[in-house]
Parts: sequence; structure tokens; C-alpha cells
Amino acid sequence: MTQSSRRRFLSNSSKGLMAGAISPSLFHSIVPASAAEATVDPSMVRFRPEIEPVVRWIEETPSDNVIGRAVQELKNGLPYRELLAALLLAGIRNIQPRPVGFKFHAVLVINSAHQLSLDAPQKDRLFPLLWALDDFKSSQRRDEKEGDWWLGPPNEPKIPKPSEARSLFHKSMENWDVEGADAAITGLCRCAGAAELAEALWPYGARNYRNIGHHIIFNAQSFRVLQTVGFQHAEPVLRSLIYGILAGKQGEASSEPFESNRELAKSFPPDWEVGRRDPEVSASLLAILRTANERDAAKEVKKLLDTGIAPESLWDGVLLFASELLMNHPGILALHAWTSCNSLHFAFRESANPTTRSLMILQAASWMTKYRDDIRGYSLENLKRIDRFEPGEEAPPLESIFEQLGTDRFQAAQGVLAYAQKGGSPDAFMDIGRRLVFEKGTNAHDYKFSAAAFEEFPHVDPKWRPHVMAASLFNLRASTEKDSPLSNGIREALATL
Repeated sequence: MTQSSRRRFLSNSSKGLMAGAISPSLFHSIVPASAAEATVDPSMVRFRPEIEPVVRWIEETPSDNVIGRAVQELKNGLPYRELLAALLLAGIRNIQPRPVGFKFHAVLVINSAHQLSLDAPQKDRLFPLLWALDDFKSSQRRDEKEGDWWLGPPNEPKIPKPSEARSLFHKSMENWDVEGADAAITGLCRCAGAAELAEALWPYGARNYRNIGHHIIFNAQSFRVLQTVGFQHAEPVLRSLIYGILAGKQGEASSEPFESNRELAKSFPPDWEVGRRDPEVSASLLAILRTANERDAAKEVKKLLDTGIAPESLWDGVLLFASELLMNHPGILALHAWTSCNSLHFAFRESANPTTRSLMILQAASWMTKYRDDIRGYSLENLKRIDRFEPGEEAPPLESIFEQLGTDRFQAAQGVLAYAQKGGSPDAFMDIGRRLVFEKGTNAHDYKFSAAAFEEFPHVDPKWRPHVMAASLFNLRASTEKDSPLSNGIREALATL
């Protein structure tokens, strides 16, 4: 199917949808539908009638005009929530979630952009969503060049009855059966509540380290956006999620040590969720993660919990280790150690199932050893240890710190450590970091990392919070960097509101 014929199909089929003319007989069986397959059966997943027109103009508006179109739609009364939902669904329909990462960051970044907007000054609150809209158009172009994949509709005759959907879902997920899982999750979306859907998916999102942790990131980010826009949009989103996280096969190395951790999670002591918080234990786990293998790291977490240590202290240890990786090896792996930990921590906080909660912290510890082993040049001999990181002699003003960030990140980090240890406000630090992401940010990781880091700061023990804040500078933007051309364009468009 050519680009022009696809556009004509989108336009014509939207008219049919509005008239109720789309026949269930057009629905076909499998989640992905390539452009080549579409010449035989060009059907695509359809969304709810009230949101389909918004998705359609996002898909069809040229990149150069899409921000201006969005601003005009907002001026005409389009609610923020509907634009957020439509952007998510446009990404779900148009971008292949295999691998979960790369161009699919246009979907993964949506919640991060939304989270940053919540705490932004009024003048900047629409900025992240408009940035994410432009990012979607870039990914849409890339997907078209790589085969023009889109999400097809579910195979309606295969969708199980409510009484069968739950067992089919777990059977299919355990067997890595994509078609069975697609039918089952569709059935579950039609008969189960949001909490049940979340509980069913958390363990499988955390099963596979493949794509450096993006599966749990997709899992967490999709549920977080759905919590905002409404679970009436869940069916296509969770079908895409299932297709993405079933990339792989049973027994592959990236799924280790999930099975052993799943068994270990069942043996946690009673009332393990409530214990004594001890920052020294966080440092002990940090030291363990520097050398332990993935199985031993999880066993050490279990041993510490058996002694009555609060799980919060162990999450601090994991975050300290991710922060130490970032300080020593800034880059894509250490960054994803941070963002995957944030997603696992979110699942831990959201789940009502004690076994799932225990599994999340075990997987977090095991995954940190995988990130460590995947980083070239990781060496204990040359390691700058975050627990021994010393503050600067003075606590300079935050503006000076972010200016210094452009020339000497370690010295800037020492300044943040001094600032935070002397009672400096994390909110003021985050306000500047957020503004610089908007002004200087050029990729989804600027948004994903800063949203994850800023969310985690309040959870960290006061003893270690300054260290985690300091380490975050290794993936934040300096004030001396040039503003991105896109940021200037967005501000011009916002000025018309």
C-alpha cells in the first residue's frame, strides 16, 4: 500500500466508522499488520467514536503543521485529556512495539511528558505534550520507512468468554503465545476492571530484561496514561503492550532469573512490607550489587527483608546503585537502569498483591547486575563510589550549578550535594532541571529520565536524597546549551493561545 492510498483509506474509513459502517467481518486475527499485508486486508484497529477524529488528524496532519493544528484545536475547546488520549492511541496504532524502544519511545515518553507538565509553571504546562506530539510525527515517519506497520483489529471469533478469559490469558502468557494472549487480553479488557488488568500484567511486564528493561517501562507508562485518560481506551493499548512484551521466547537468558525470583517472592515473611528503615542497610545493598550475580542479588534482598528491614531501604539501595552507574558511565544503559527501576518501583507501589510487590523488588535487584555487566569498562578499581562522594566546600546558587554542568559535571554534582545537604530545596532544583529539559531537550530520554528522577527524590531517605539528586545531573541539561529549534517553535505556537 502506498503512502497516498493509505491516507485515502484512513480518510474514507473514518467516514464509514462515524456512520457505523465498519463490518466485524473485516477484523483479522493477529496484532501486527504490515503494509504488504494490508493490500489483502487493509483493516486497522478502530478507536471509540469520540476520540477517533482526534487521532485521525494527528495521524494525517503534516509534521510542520501539527503543533499549530494542536494549538488551534485547544483554542477551539479540545480538552487536554482528549489530546493526551489521542496522542497515545495514535502511537499505539501507528508504531510497532517491537522492539520496545527506539521509535516506540514516542509512546513511552507520553506519560513522562504529562508528569513534567503537572509541576510546570502555567505558561509551560502544554509544552511537554506539544513536544511529544512532534516526537510522534518523527516516529511515524520512521515507521513508514521501515514497513508502515500498524495495529490490526482483534480476531473477534477468537475472543474468549469472560469465564475463560483469565485462564487463557495466563496460559498464553506462560507459553509466549501471541495470538492467544491477544485474544485473551481483549476479552479481559471487556470484562475486568482496571485493577485486575494491572495485577495480571505486572509480573509479565517485569519478566524479561530484553530491550534493556523497556518492557516494564511500557507496562508502567501505559497504565499511568490510562489512569489519566480513562480505561475505556485500554483495549488497543494493552494489546500493543502484550505484543511488545511477548517479543522473545521461553527460557532465553534475558528472562533469567524470573522463574527463581517468582518462587522466592512466595517465601517472604509475614508483614514484610512494614519494617525498620535503615540507611546503612541501603549502603550494604549498594555494595552487594557491585559484585553479586543476578540470583545472589535477589537472595540478598530476601535475607535483608527476613531481618525486618523495610523494603524502602532496599529500594534506596537499588536507586543508589543505578545512580552510581550513571555517575561513572553516563549513557543509555545507566539511564535505563534508572528508568526501569522507577517503573518497577511504581508497580511495587501500585500492586495490591504481596507476591507481586516482592517480585518487583527482587527483579529490580537482579536487573541492576545485568545493567552493570552490560556496561563496557565497568571496574571496581576505578569506581567513583556514590556513598563516598564528597560535597563541594560551598553550596553555590543553583543557577551557577546548572551553568557549571556544561563544563564539569562532577564539580557541578559536588555543588548539588553541598546544596542539598545544607537544606536546599529539591523543588527549586527540579524547577530548573524541568525548565532546561523544555528549553534544551532533544530526545525522549531527556523527558523520561527527568520525570523518573524527580518522582523518586521524595521516596529516598533524607540521608541519601542529596546523593541521588547529585547523580541525576549526569543526565540533565546544562543552562549553557543552545535552546533546541523545536522549543522555540513550540513557544511561538503557545504565544497564540
